[in-house]
Amino acid sequence: MNDWPEGWSGDNRGSGYGRGSASARPESARVMRQVRRGTTPPPGPGPSAPPYGAGVPQQPSYSDGQGYGGDGYDSGYNTGQVYGGSGGGQGPGRQVRDRPAPNWRRRIKWTAITVVTVLVVTTVGTYFWADSKLNREVDLSKVIERPEAGEGTNYLIVGSDSREGMTADQKKDLHTGSAEGKRTDSMMILHTGDNGSTLISLPRDSDVEIPSFVGSESGKKYPGTGRHTKLNAAYAEDGPELLVRTIEHNTGLRLDHYVEIGFAGFANIVDAVGGVEMDIPQDIKDKKSGADFKKGKQTLNGEEALAFVRTRYALAGSDLDRTKNQQKFLSALASQVATPSTVLNPFKLYPTMGAGLDSLIVDKDMGLFDLASMFWAMKSVSGGEGTSMNMPISGSVGGNLKWDDTKVKKLVEELKNDEKVTVSGN
Repeated sequence: MNDWPEGWSGDNRGSGYGRGSASARPESARVMRQVRRGTTPPPGPGPSAPPYGAGVPQQPSYSDGQGYGGDGYDSGYNTGQVYGGSGGGQGPGRQVRDRPAPNWRRRIKWTAITVVTVLVVTTVGTYFWADSKLNREVDLSKVIERPEAGEGTNYLIVGSDSREGMTADQKKDLHTGSAEGKRTDSMMILHTGDNGSTLISLPRDSDVEIPSFVGSESGKKYPGTGRHTKLNAAYAEDGPELLVRTIEHNTGLRLDHYVEIGFAGFANIVDAVGGVEMDIPQDIKDKKSGADFKKGKQTLNGEEALAFVRTRYALAGSDLDRTKNQQKFLSALASQVATPSTVLNPFKLYPTMGAGLDSLIVDKDMGLFDLASMFWAMKSVSGGEGTSMNMPISGSVGGNLKWDDTKVKKLVEELKNDEKVTVSGN
């Protein structure tokens, strides 16, 4: 059966090359039968192609220049495409678009904006959280007849023997006893200014005059009678306000801020920061405070730290030597809190801040920046950039320590003028 179009013979086949030819010459696209892709022609004979030119069947139009027209025919031979090859999924008639290169400048910009935003939100949130935890219980506006303010800032730092919130087991472990109420176990004046920081311990057995004052709770005015007593008795009599009033009256130095911490709070801060390294100059054993230390460098936990700062019976200088140990430890603690390993580690920073802020009692005008300034000043004292000393003592009277009036007057004058301290203490 002859499948060639009418009028074609074997001679019309050219040189006989084609799909079944043994010749290696390629087939011509102009003489190939067109096949509709994706469809099967219906069975039965179809109409013969009309003659085109010299007996050549008419070909479909090439409207796109690629051999593809609107009628859906595709020769598949004149484009050079290899179908089914590894062309990345490219096929005839498919437009390929290159993927644009990443805009690294834009990515870096938005990453930086995101990081800065997170830091700002975290910082602001932390500030308001910490500020809300400060116990502003002391009202210095109740203190009467106050000295004029000088240069720099003066903090009164008080360690009380308050057992508030402690369980029976904690009192036993910390060797605090179970005395009711609270008394001052240590008192220090920290001066900060342009000429460095000065930390001055006030022995609790210092002989002072109780001046006229207004009761912190009653609001009643109590006239001064010239009565002399130990300094810590002022706190026991009417709390922080009378203590501030007594110190200002006996020194002439105005105190700008008040900070107090109890036994439990002190131990919690030390534990939260991971302990504090101290170089203990001698063996110490004191049953009353629970201290039992060997000479040399060692890291003290909360319980051991509290025993160390409370020890006085095992020391030759008793209370005067104890105040020196308290200064050393508080400076070392402030230095430990301010280290990058604490400040930049949220798992250590937040527990430390929480333990400290929960246990601190401050005056109503105290802010977080004031508190931070106090800690940095104490750190500078530990680093040798400041001065630490006891209030100058000239002797004793009635079993109490008598201040050296001449030295104290000179010391207060230098602090008021924010001058470098030249006075030495005991």
